[in-house]
Amino acid sequence: MDKKKDYSESYFFTEPQPVTPEPVEELKPWAGETRIVGKKLPRVDAYERVSGTAEFTFDINLPRMLHGAILRCPHAHAKVKSIDIAKAEEMPGVHVVMTGRTQGADIPWYGRANAPESKLFGRVCRYAGEEIAAVAAETPQQAWDAVRAIKAEYEELPFVLDPEEALKPDAPRIHESGNQVGAGRQQSRGDLEKGFAEADVIAERTYTVGTHIHVPMESFGSVAKWDGDELTIWDSTQGVYSVMFNVARSLQMPFNKVRVICKYMGGAFGSKLTTGKYTVIAALMARMTGRPVKIFLTREESYICVGNRPGAKMTIKAGVKKDGTLTALHLKNIASPGAYSGGAAVGFQVMELYKCPNAAIDESFAYTNVGPGRPMRAPGFPQCSWALEQMMDELAEKVGMDPIGLRLKNISLVSQSTENNDPYTSTGLEECLVRGAEEFGWKEARAKNRGNGHIRRGVGIAAGVWSAGAGGPPSTATANMFVDGSVVIKTGAMDIGTGTKTVACMVAAEELGLPIEQIKIVNADTGTTPYHYSSGGSMTLPGAVPTVRLAVADVKRQLFEFASEDLEVPADDLEIKDGAVVSRSDPEKSRQISQIIQSRRLMNIVGTGYRGPNPEGKAIRPFGAHFAEVEVNTKTGEVKLVRMLGAHESGRVINRMTYDNQVLGGMTQGIGFGMSEHRVMDRQTGRMCNVNWHDYKIPTAMDVPADHMVVAVDPNDMECNNLGAKGLGEPPVIPAGAAIANAVYDAIGIRVTDAPIYPPRLIKLLAEKGKRG
Repeated sequence: MDKKKDYSESYFFTEPQPVTPEPVEELKPWAGETRIVGKKLPRVDAYERVSGTAEFTFDINLPRMLHGAILRCPHAHAKVKSIDIAKAEEMPGVHVVMTGRTQGADIPWYGRANAPESKLFGRVCRYAGEEIAAVAAETPQQAWDAVRAIKAEYEELPFVLDPEEALKPDAPRIHESGNQVGAGRQQSRGDLEKGFAEADVIAERTYTVGTHIHVPMESFGSVAKWDGDELTIWDSTQGVYSVMFNVARSLQMPFNKVRVICKYMGGAFGSKLTTGKYTVIAALMARMTGRPVKIFLTREESYICVGNRPGAKMTIKAGVKKDGTLTALHLKNIASPGAYSGGAAVGFQVMELYKCPNAAIDESFAYTNVGPGRPMRAPGFPQCSWALEQMMDELAEKVGMDPIGLRLKNISLVSQSTENNDPYTSTGLEECLVRGAEEFGWKEARAKNRGNGHIRRGVGIAAGVWSAGAGGPPSTATANMFVDGSVVIKTGAMDIGTGTKTVACMVAAEELGLPIEQIKIVNADTGTTPYHYSSGGSMTLPGAVPTVRLAVADVKRQLFEFASEDLEVPADDLEIKDGAVVSRSDPEKSRQISQIIQSRRLMNIVGTGYRGPNPEGKAIRPFGAHFAEVEVNTKTGEVKLVRMLGAHESGRVINRMTYDNQVLGGMTQGIGFGMSEHRVMDRQTGRMCNVNWHDYKIPTAMDVPADHMVVAVDPNDMECNNLGAKGLGEPPVIPAGAAIANAVYDAIGIRVTDAPIYPPRLIKLLAEKGKRG
């Protein structure tokens, strides 16, 4: 087994990463009270968002634009024998019908370019929903009519939906290489046998989690337009540069001939980190027709062909001493990334979250005839929490400890998954548990009667750590201060709804000593903004925003050098106040910014920032703990979530409003994870059954408890970056479902190991245990 390996961030960097220069100057996080950073401020683009003037990719409509639609294979596993497009080509409004035989469309897809697992248009279709052909027509209705007129013949093949079944010798072969995905993932430290021998209590249990769908409000799509040999794409994406690279490579074009723009993006949660086939198809059909082409997937398509959070079957064996000291943790997991390569690993937290000298994970992955997996908010971590955090509660009960006490007993101050046990730049897990318990009223709630009738009450706790919240290079930002003192920031980073643009403007205003109203930000346009990697892994704020601070600091440095000459005072004695550069030691010495810049015959000052490396020999991780209270109706199996609290340590809070929104949003998705969401597959046809918002049960406002609270823990991290801030997007979804599961157990004394906890499942368990009301 691989004894030590840090899997923290490699999953998200799918592109070869350029190297950017080191920062001109090193900045430390601000000490003491700040003017703007840390306050509750509305988003800088709030008016655009609430008024409907924000231009999302779905809103793009160009003159002479055609609309695209895609024919998809209806079978879970099939070979395409023939495609007859003659009737479709003759239909009203149709400009082009494209198949895999169309010139330029024979493009590798999935897997490596030199060893593709499939093509842009599948010849062997490995899940119901693979692309077979596409149409561009004058209207969406005409395009779909033509798609339905295409006659495709298939040779249906045997299929397999379950990863355990897929690994059996007689299982249908999905790829020529077989159904096993690589060698799996193994990692270990210490000696498991020794650890279990030292334990006073050993527990072992198997947990399962269903597959989840991203379901963003804005579906998946692109608009492609050619001007000569140059291609412009408006794409609903988490990374404009990633789309630029991938499309240029697919079409064998220079990077500078492809421009990708995404002003606003209506949700993704990881599903739009990958370039979609629809983007390349739109670009090809736009080139063939000489007209812009727009393709946006239907809601049903978004359920089956653009990714999911893979399910998991996890067995955890754990050993603990009577005093609560963990001695051994062992996780076995089998999961499927779907029909093509993708992430399905879950084990990081077993190796990282709790101090344990003997730990191991052993994960196996198998191809199955279902849609491909993609990163989904903290990929792999909510699944692991579902198992690990329930096991921690079970161990606490067996040794007679409070669940929080057991967790506090096993807090680690170093990253056990790194080769040298790197110490954390900060770890607020203890404070999350202690402060969260105080704010939640944990002791009082635990002391209350659980109820004597068919309504039973319970409370639960779960903790979590996220692996990739450090951010880092490469990232570049520019800042342009005009003669009037106003500033434009440019960064290639996407704001995927988290408020990145707002916190960047707040940081710039803080560093420059200007009102936030004087800061404007332009982002996510490969034609006008510098490189930043895709927004995922909770790495955007800690990656992009420290770079923005360095860019405006470069502007300030140049401005102060000019002012130092004019005022005859040292540059480090200067500050900006009320649109002027002022001497701290002698406030009578001041000069307006406009005068300083104009005196150099300039109209602006341009600064550049490059994201520096993270501190060597240190681990940067965000932590969190969630608390939940539920009421369980033992007659109906219904679970009512009464209240939730999320305590999170992600370093410095830049904007308390967007911070709270991120935590509440993550908790809401955790409610769906724990209580309602799961993909249902038809075992006879291999097709997904619940391909709509009615049958795929995402939480609504009615499912979120009115009593919810966020506790922000700031450990004053002075090492992680020049802000002292770590990622927050992923952590709030990690422990939420497990906290609910532990609360349900506290209420009824039945451990629900299969997610989600929905009424039919709970009624069955209650009946089996003789506890149905």
